[in-house]
Amino acid sequence: MLVYAAMERKGEEAKRARAVELLQAGEFGVSAQVLQEFYTTVTKTPAVALSPEEAVEWLKRFVRLPCVSITPAHVMRSIEIARRHQISYWDAAIIAAAGELGSTILYTEDLNHGQAYGTVTAINPFLDPPAQPGFHENRQTALAKD
Repeated sequence: MLVYAAMERKGEEAKRARAVELLQAGEFGVSAQVLQEFYTTVTKTPAVALSPEEAVEWLKRFVRLPCVSITPAHVMRSIEIARRHQISYWDAAIIAAAGELGSTILYTEDLNHGQAYGTVTAINPFLDPPAQPGFHENRQTALAKD
């Protein structure tokens, strides 16, 4: 979601608008991993193509959000989630971070929409019609990925 909020690629306007809408409407947290992935993606992917300086300006906005650090305990929880759900370590690490933040929602395109991973449910915010209306009115915390 963070990448879509920052990108201005033709043909992705609806995703950008949805990402911005969700970021403005909800309470979010991030993980250090998501911040790393954001910087790498937006500075290395031609479709996004932000300069390193522009990427840092976006990151300055995101670092104000609650952020989960990568600790040894976080790594062990991530491994447990990856093994239990048979998903990549990297996806599991983001799920673990969401759990550490107390989030019940993880916005992502990378996991199965609606699937629960313990107390965290993956929601694809770009589905049409919009996924799970009402989350923002309930002010549930969400961890943004993408």
